[in-house]
Amino acid sequence: MRPSYLGKMLLRWCDVCHTPVLADECACGASTRPVPVTPPGDARPAFPADIALINRIYEDHFGAPLIPEGHIALLNKVPDKDRMEEIIVGGGIAGIIRYFPDERRWEPVPRPEATNLLSPKKRFVVIGDDAVPFIRDQGMSVLRPGMVSIDDNVRAGDEVFILTPDGTCIGVGRAKVDAVTARAMEKGSIVRSRRNIASQVVPGKATWDDAVQANADVLERAEGSSMLFVQEVADRNPHLARNVSYSGGKDSLATLLVVTKAIGKVPMLFADTGLEFPETYENVAEASRRYGLEVIRTDGNTTFWKTFAEQGPPAVNARWCCKVCKLTPVGDLIQETWGECLSFIGQRRYESATRARSDRVWRNKNVRAQLSAAPIHNWTALHVWLYLMREKAPHNVLYERHLDRIGCFMCPSSDMALIHMIEAEYPALWQGWLDRLDQYRQAHGLPAEWVTEGKWRLVEGSQDEEDSHY
Repeated sequence: MRPSYLGKMLLRWCDVCHTPVLADECACGASTRPVPVTPPGDARPAFPADIALINRIYEDHFGAPLIPEGHIALLNKVPDKDRMEEIIVGGGIAGIIRYFPDERRWEPVPRPEATNLLSPKKRFVVIGDDAVPFIRDQGMSVLRPGMVSIDDNVRAGDEVFILTPDGTCIGVGRAKVDAVTARAMEKGSIVRSRRNIASQVVPGKATWDDAVQANADVLERAEGSSMLFVQEVADRNPHLARNVSYSGGKDSLATLLVVTKAIGKVPMLFADTGLEFPETYENVAEASRRYGLEVIRTDGNTTFWKTFAEQGPPAVNARWCCKVCKLTPVGDLIQETWGECLSFIGQRRYESATRARSDRVWRNKNVRAQLSAAPIHNWTALHVWLYLMREKAPHNVLYERHLDRIGCFMCPSSDMALIHMIEAEYPALWQGWLDRLDQYRQAHGLPAEWVTEGKWRLVEGSQDEEDSHY
């Protein structure tokens, strides 16, 4: 899967403050350097649960955690068959984690720079000094004549570090044979090395409060520009009632803050699908209380289950759920409440190619009574998170439980890594969904793996560009 550029790559790093910065210069006055993440580069903070997961994966495999205590870490989701995340620590990509749904297993994929943060205790090979330039500089494989030793834990297919006799890491790669076989060989390839774009990792402790301070000027500019946009759109449409479309997600929360600062209090328009996580309902209520805003919501009594029975579950490429559960009910609610309205929506260009192509002010063909506007269209996820941290805003706690986006609990756009996490965290909720899927499967003569392998998430021959912003 090819990466997509959805906007300028903005992520940079200050080696003085040891924080990410979204500008060429840190608030401390130091110049920053680019972080070579994979496009679109919409990196987000790694929360404590994310760090614990990453460290467990690396410790299980290499005998040492990757992220040192007190260091800021970010995650950057990159294209893959399921979930793959670049791990940014010290201003560079220290490694990757990749999920294999069939095995329900995470795999660590380190970069050589990871050894600035950890010392591998297992799954490494040691090569002779004569072999170093061929592997380090030319990217050649580790051959048996150049191997000095190999850790007992190495199995064929394992990710391994390639070390010199003094412990210096000169590469990483995937073992082609296990340790016992490697020792018995007289010639042949032991490890296929992997060449990555060089990434500078400079260890250093910092907090997210430090990161907010380092981006103080960036946040002021982003907020000011977005507030001006809100004021201009509102002034051009004085006849329209105003609201903020609120989903319980981070982007709608940032939008709510920008809008209320720009034009004062407005209602929160919440599309209650009846399929939200409990924490989302709690967040909607908390935001309403915190900012003293009225919540105007759809009643959650959609035709989801009726449509499910007729068409089967929604899929990534057949998301009838957006129209049935959000667009149609919201359109009806708008006409009943205001007739027509102006909704400020937390849409960002870095989320998807569809949203990158979208105008900043538009009307959805399915909700003609709503004029939509996106104040934070040009913000990255890191802009959003730093802004929410600065404002001490009440974000949805689901983000601290490995979710990178908030939607319905059984959203077909979720990868299997997330689905398996939801299954573990919300067993009763997920079992109810599995029961519905299995009933449909049996009624239509579908194989068991249609449910167990998540194949319900894709409809063959269908292509759907429905995109909901609620």
